[in-house]
Amino acid sequence: MTEPAAAPAPRRAAIVFIFITVVLDILALGMIIPVLPRLVAGFLGNDTARAAEMFGVFGTVWALMQFFASPVLGALSDRFGRRPVILTSNFGLGLDYLLMAWAPTLGWLFVGRVISGITAASIPTAYAYIADVTAPEKRAGAFGLMGAAFGLGFVLGPALGGFLGAIDLHLPFWVAAGLSLANGCYGTFVLPESLSRENRSRFEWRKANPVGSLKLLRSHPELFGLAMVIFLCTLAHEVLPSVSVLYTAYRYQWTERDVGMMLAGVGICVALVQGGLVRIVIRRFGEWPALTSGLVFGAIGFAVYGLAPNGTIFWIGVPIVSLWGFTGAAVNGLMTRHVQPNEQGQLQGANNSLRGIAGLFGPGIHTSIFASFIGDRASWHLPGAPFLLSSLLLLIALVVAWRAARSREINPAPCSDPAL
Repeated sequence: MTEPAAAPAPRRAAIVFIFITVVLDILALGMIIPVLPRLVAGFLGNDTARAAEMFGVFGTVWALMQFFASPVLGALSDRFGRRPVILTSNFGLGLDYLLMAWAPTLGWLFVGRVISGITAASIPTAYAYIADVTAPEKRAGAFGLMGAAFGLGFVLGPALGGFLGAIDLHLPFWVAAGLSLANGCYGTFVLPESLSRENRSRFEWRKANPVGSLKLLRSHPELFGLAMVIFLCTLAHEVLPSVSVLYTAYRYQWTERDVGMMLAGVGICVALVQGGLVRIVIRRFGEWPALTSGLVFGAIGFAVYGLAPNGTIFWIGVPIVSLWGFTGAAVNGLMTRHVQPNEQGQLQGANNSLRGIAGLFGPGIHTSIFASFIGDRASWHLPGAPFLLSSLLLLIALVVAWRAARSREINPAPCSDPAL
């Protein structure tokens, strides 16, 4: 397949808007992290055990919505363009946060969480927008900038949510709603369409359903291998939101303040790596070396987390793990080269479905391993076992990436069958 030329770059305000959209989406998601469990507990008479079970259901349903909605929104953006999908999501997310702020019962709060899972699945469309307007050799760096947006939102969101939640548990939802609606209004004026009409494809349910969308990832051996790298990386990453708070409290007696500082440190390091170092490394060494070195750094960093005898050594792992960010930007940049312009949305939707699958199983795997290695019946007391598993998963991903690179050497001509 001849490499398609990138679409003419839209005005700078449009790129800034996409960056702000990702920041605000992650910011809003982060803002409700400190308050949503307390809201759920409040509806259940502050019964911690029941609240924990219900909160687990909330998380599972949110991941399911991501799994089902991501390929649909991706296919819709390939058919109707990126602009309407992104703006509809902004307005939909804003209205959904209003619903959650107002929710008088647990049922209404649950409905809001379901809608949030659907509307938040538009982030892959933002990535497809970047692929539309960026030359293939510069996409990895651009995706790194989107990773910096994630890091910025991750730093500010929980901190702001905790501050607002101390005033009123519903206040973070009102603020998140206002930010999303304001962003949608702003985008209405500054966001041009990135996908030309001649590059659009028909909407077909056989492509838009999760199983059908994943077929695209099998259209080339290298593409499939890179997709497996994404899946393994996401599965490894699930250890952080699932276990890190419990682990650091259990092993190092960290307080909420200590954990907050650690999360802020992670976010700052991620923003620095994704916003600056990714472009430099990929420009200097190329995408494949960046991908593999990122996996090595991630595996080392998780091993440090799992084996650290004290909190100081654990902190050393933070900047090391942040260098894992080379991998995500490089993988996305490489994958966009193997699909047509009218398949970029489907590609990003399929990738997000893979992340959704990992999100369904990852938390249970990591928490179960943590519990089994610290319980009274544990024959081997190893609290860091979940992090060591994540390190192993990244080493497996390194092998998969090496095999994908080999398939590239054997069959260097990328292909994409629109019929798939």
